[in-house]
Amino acid sequence: MNNSDNPFLNINQIYHGDSRNLMKAIEPNSVALSVWSPPYHVGKEYEKEQTYEEWQELLDTIISLHFHVLKPGGFLVINIDDILSFPDPDIPKFQAENKTKLRVKVTREDIMSALEKDPTLNRYQLAKLFNCSEQTIDRRLNGNNIRGGKYSTQTRVQLVGGIIEAFAYKAGLYLYDRRIWAKDPAWQNSQWHSNSFRAVSEFEHIYIFWKPGQTSVDRNKLTKEEWVKWGSRGIWHIPSVRKNDDHVAKFPIELPRRIIKLLTKEEEIVLDCFMGSGTTAIAAIEENRKYIGIEKEKKYVDLAKSNISKTINERNSKLDQTSLF
Repeated sequence: MNNSDNPFLNINQIYHGDSRNLMKAIEPNSVALSVWSPPYHVGKEYEKEQTYEEWQELLDTIISLHFHVLKPGGFLVINIDDILSFPDPDIPKFQAENKTKLRVKVTREDIMSALEKDPTLNRYQLAKLFNCSEQTIDRRLNGNNIRGGKYSTQTRVQLVGGIIEAFAYKAGLYLYDRRIWAKDPAWQNSQWHSNSFRAVSEFEHIYIFWKPGQTSVDRNKLTKEEWVKWGSRGIWHIPSVRKNDDHVAKFPIELPRRIIKLLTKEEEIVLDCFMGSGTTAIAAIEENRKYIGIEKEKKYVDLAKSNISKTINERNSKLDQTSLF
């Protein structure tokens, strides 16, 4: 894994393993920026066996290890979303009658009107009158239209930012800034939007934590246009990845590219603890930074290495062509 005279992880390498173990082998105070997007605890294949408590423990441990590896004045940047469908058995069932999607058009008002005319009608007689089931009469009268199923665990939104912030503060890292990534609406993942007032998912959070120490602020790293367009803006409008055919949770390369260009200098080291398909490493290469990547899924380690190799080959080809002129 390392050169014989180097006890630490080598730069410009992707390592297969658990970040909780491998981060201990990174040279102390060497990383200028760690930028990553962890599992969101939304039931994807690579996290479905993980409990909510285990997910929190994972984030807590990895965040705590950053104080050791970050340079004084360095940054930890986490891209994450709130858990928009968090199972919570302790809250009441959300009751909602979708007026536009009733399979049976009879309403509570219709039933109450019929009962005003004949208060002796029972639900069986009402069902016959309106040509529907007794269950429909019961649902309309008693308001037990349960979103998500009568026997399913109710879900709610779970805010994640406060959890991340608490772990970071405990580790000695402090919230320096936050941005919003405005992405494409994820309609397919927001089935509730047609049966409630809840919004479709179309943004994620970028939390920027700082390790105490001197930070160099150099506005010459960005062009004037970049500073105006996104460098000093709180909302970053970046289209989502159009095709997740090789990895189920890719973020667009423009996202880490902006973070890397804003918060680091050339030749500094960028770490990604959840490397995935290699996007952060590719952005680092394109911005003349070094990188260290860690990924626990072997197939994604291979994918990241392949994507990085393609990037380097394309970059070298362009440099060769430029040298001809």
